[in-house]
Amino acid sequence: MSKVICGLAVSVDGYITGRNPGPGRGLGDGGVLFDWYSSGTVPSRVFEGFHLTEASARVFDALASRVGATVAGHTTYTDSNDFAGGAPHPTAPLIVRSHESFPPANERQTIVDTGVVDAVEAAKRAAGGKDVGLMGGVLVTEALKAGLVDELILHQVPVLLGAGRRFFHELPKRLRLRIVEVVSAPDVTHLHYEVER
Repeated sequence: MSKVICGLAVSVDGYITGRNPGPGRGLGDGGVLFDWYSSGTVPSRVFEGFHLTEASARVFDALASRVGATVAGHTTYTDSNDFAGGAPHPTAPLIVRSHESFPPANERQTIVDTGVVDAVEAAKRAAGGKDVGLMGGVLVTEALKAGLVDELILHQVPVLLGAGRRFFHELPKRLRLRIVEVVSAPDVTHLHYEVER
């Protein structure tokens, strides 16, 4: 059965972008959040061109191999230049959660404008029994509010960005997490949690 997971790079002060993110600017000055994708010598088995440290490669490839479909919020989609007409994962289709309908850039993309529950359900159907990955702070918060998220993975980078878009937004109640695994790498700490229900 598909799980709904989220694995995002985040600064120590809780930002998933730097200042001035947007179309053509991506994460703004937050690109440092992804330096660990190329800081090692171990090639990723899932993402061509990624060379990670041994510790990060083990964590990253295990998670990336689980993903059968990805859901991104509309802001993440537009800031990423529509993922160049593709998808953020090399094999998984992309579901875009938007407040308005628009034509997808290609056949790997599906636009859902009827809410986060419908977007996650569409992703589960597209995932072929594998897991659904979530991208975007507002989207993850909406999914947490709806009780849809099974696991959270924070790839915490040792930097204070000071501003940008936050990972988590306000929730209506406290949610408890159970630590699954903590893996320290030279330039990132991988914090894997299960959402308790």
